[in-house]
Amino acid sequence: MYIPSNFADPIEEYWHLVNHATVWDVGCERQVEIRGPDGYEFMEYLTPRDLTTCTVGQAKYVVLTDEQGGIINDPVLTRLGKSRFWLSTADSDVLLWAKGVSYHSDFDVEIREPDVSPMQIQGPKSKDVLRALVGPSVSNLEYYHFLETTIDGIPVIVTRTGWSAEVGYEVYLCDGSRGTDLWNRVMAAGKPFDLRPTGPSEYRRIEAGILNYPSDIDWNHNPYEAGLGWLVDLDKKHDFIGRAALRKIKREGVKRKLVGVEVPGDEVVRPWLPHPWPVRKDGKEVGTLTALAMSPRLQKNIGYAWLPIPLTKLGTEIEIETPAGSRKAIVVKKPFIDPKKETPKS
Repeated sequence: MYIPSNFADPIEEYWHLVNHATVWDVGCERQVEIRGPDGYEFMEYLTPRDLTTCTVGQAKYVVLTDEQGGIINDPVLTRLGKSRFWLSTADSDVLLWAKGVSYHSDFDVEIREPDVSPMQIQGPKSKDVLRALVGPSVSNLEYYHFLETTIDGIPVIVTRTGWSAEVGYEVYLCDGSRGTDLWNRVMAAGKPFDLRPTGPSEYRRIEAGILNYPSDIDWNHNPYEAGLGWLVDLDKKHDFIGRAALRKIKREGVKRKLVGVEVPGDEVVRPWLPHPWPVRKDGKEVGTLTALAMSPRLQKNIGYAWLPIPLTKLGTEIEIETPAGSRKAIVVKKPFIDPKKETPKS
């Protein structure tokens, strides 16, 4: 399924996101629903993150891992009921993975793709837009929580989440026949707040350290390498896929990591990076660059690269092989802006 990447200049859209409000059509972000008598136990089995503190009405960022500890996906989990969950997935076959796991287990669950299509409303004025759409109750919605409501009779679920690292919401349409109606109502409610349709901002997500599946991470990478070790609880009560492998990886240590990089000088490339670029050290290929963009706010080329552990120390100099030739790069700390996510929590 396609996703609109941009409607205007990406830098113009970036500043509109940071200063006003934007709406993204992310209907390609499909949901996997897990429900049934063993829904909770099955969800615990799919993820190494401990879900005992995830209450009904709450969402969590999680990873799903395979038997070798590889990342199958990094979805947002939404707990709709005691034994009912949605996984809002990136670009991989989580539905088929979950059904395969279920088939070869004793869990009593139903797994399906519901008739749900999300849009994201992101930016500092997104709260004003949502108040106009669903009323003042949305003002009390905490970060990574949701509410079920209607917009002029259209059933939706509104979550306090997003892919921008700005204040934002996702509106999940629960009746596919009302998509045009919902879009028109959102645009009307957003007009006083200068709401504009855009695509997801590659600039902003790199600044924030947000990962993209499968361009930055996939099943060949494990959470510890990707900086997602905080999503792994090896000692949680429930067993999960990949536990033994991840315990071994943590004990022995990783051999590579995904790091932040800065490329001094003029702009190297406009979003998005068409494919991974080789990274070299002293003429030898040592890794890959997965993302790169000139931050409009920082006025620096920033991105991510996979490097062997000896080259991950801050300040290490490497070379990026671009189509236009080699460029010097430096290993730097990420996220590049707002590392504690104070902005989206506000």
